[in-house]
Amino acid sequence: MKRNVNLEEISDGRLYGENDMVKAGCGDCVGCSACCQGMGDSIVLDPLDIFRLSACLGKSFDELLGLQLIELGVVDGIVLPHLKMAGAEEKCVFLNGEGRCDIHPYRPGICRLFPLGRYYENGSYRYFLQTKECRKQNRTKVKAEKWIDTPNPGQYRKFVTEWHYFLNDCEELLKQGDEDFARNLNLYLLRRFYQTPWDFAKDGASLEEGSFYVQFAERMRLVTEELGMEKSGK
Repeated sequence: MKRNVNLEEISDGRLYGENDMVKAGCGDCVGCSACCQGMGDSIVLDPLDIFRLSACLGKSFDELLGLQLIELGVVDGIVLPHLKMAGAEEKCVFLNGEGRCDIHPYRPGICRLFPLGRYYENGSYRYFLQTKECRKQNRTKVKAEKWIDTPNPGQYRKFVTEWHYFLNDCEELLKQGDEDFARNLNLYLLRRFYQTPWDFAKDGASLEEGSFYVQFAERMRLVTEELGMEKSGK
């Protein structure tokens, strides 16, 4: 989800890499769940998020939709899933009565990132610290890679980058067609990257995400070939 804002107004003015220390530590969010409420459709889910949720909950993408755990929305012209907020307080459906996350070990990438954001440039990205989003005071320094808490960080960075720029290319492709074209393209993308089941392996509570990256690379290869797209990386 793109934000047309001045980076100086929402951050500490610095950009960070995975090995940099950043003031994101929040003491395990004890007593606070503000960022899990009233988020509307902003917790957008990428294919890895659905892979994790499907594997750990034992539910397909269509079942997650049917159970109203996720919803579909339009992000920069593209139909994508997001976590559902429910009730008068618009709480995340996975927030329990104690104000804790029931899916914390396999929470979405945006949840892992917060209060960091990504700044994309030159075919890659760096992180920035959002200074007005998290209510916690006196946050501690933590290495960005540790904060994001995602296995295979190199593969994850490659995936996030490729997915971001691919969606950018799809936005440009949408500008070339009419409403029917847009609808058909969105249905195609949902089917290829979300509805088609992922093969995953589980060992107890752990999830082997390495297999996801292999499958994603193959799906991306097929999609770009079928759509006649070239990776822009811009």
